Amino acid sequence: MKIIDILNKKTMSLSFEVFPAKKESGLESVHKATREIASCRPSFMSVTYGAGGGTSKYTLDIARDIKEAYGIPMLAHLTCVSSDRATVRQRISDMKEAGIENVMALRGDLTPELEASDPATWDYRHAVELVRELKESGADFCIGAACYPEVHPDSRNQKEDIFYLKEKVDAGAQFLTTQMVFDNNLFYNFLYKLREAGVTVPVLPGIMPITNARQVERAIKLSGSFIPQRFKSIVDYFGTDPDAMMQAGIAYATDQIIDLYANGITNVHVYSMNKPQVAKAIMNNLSAVLGKDFGR
Repeated sequence: MKIIDILNKKTMSLSFEVFPAKKESGLESVHKATREIASCRPSFMSVTYGAGGGTSKYTLDIARDIKEAYGIPMLAHLTCVSSDRATVRQRISDMKEAGIENVMALRGDLTPELEASDPATWDYRHAVELVRELKESGADFCIGAACYPEVHPDSRNQKEDIFYLKEKVDAGAQFLTTQMVFDNNLFYNFLYKLREAGVTVPVLPGIMPITNARQVERAIKLSGSFIPQRFKSIVDYFGTDPDAMMQAGIAYATDQIIDLYANGITNVHVYSMNKPQVAKAIMNNLSAVLGKDFGR
């Protein structure tokens, strides 16, 4: 099933994101975690793609496994900046052969080697080029793309950022998923600006439950996310108690999701970080909100 069909239903959806193992030795534990998350019956699941292609060979394995074992729609991530054109086209062919219908088109992280090289030698520089490659492949993919409510780190300002975001949508991206957001008001403001700019595709806010204090620093480093004082206080008070911090982090994320639903945002994506206990707790917290038939 295509993600866009799920999003266009205008009923509440909740999806989870997982990531593949970095090494073969971690495959078994990752498969176990993703299957437990899949047992929650989310609307769909996404599988990330390793920076520099390091874990890319496992992305498709996980997507295929969950799709075949649980029948859950899968969104496979694909990055381009660290790969040559032949490699990207082979990955696209592999996805098509595996029956993957949904692809998240991303630029990907710049490796130190790339940053030290001449951009003129790269086959890809921006995600929009990958969106076009997917459209031109002949495969009938539903294509997603990423967006930054707090401005992409490479953009000079939000106006420029939205201009390039619209370029991705015009090239064929059918929905957008945000980087992690901890303040819903930032998302609402961003969504208003997108609509004002003529970007009308569904936009899924990305919610990341912070379950240990170390994640806060990593979240800021990865996405530059604004951390509200309210949440900083939670981390300051409960951060030294792992069990309390996990419960408080899940509660904060649940509160964000409920607020989004209550304000007409029907589709929410959760960065569950391969933690079945987090996914299950959130689904349990939202059981009545989502309804007993959710995911079936």
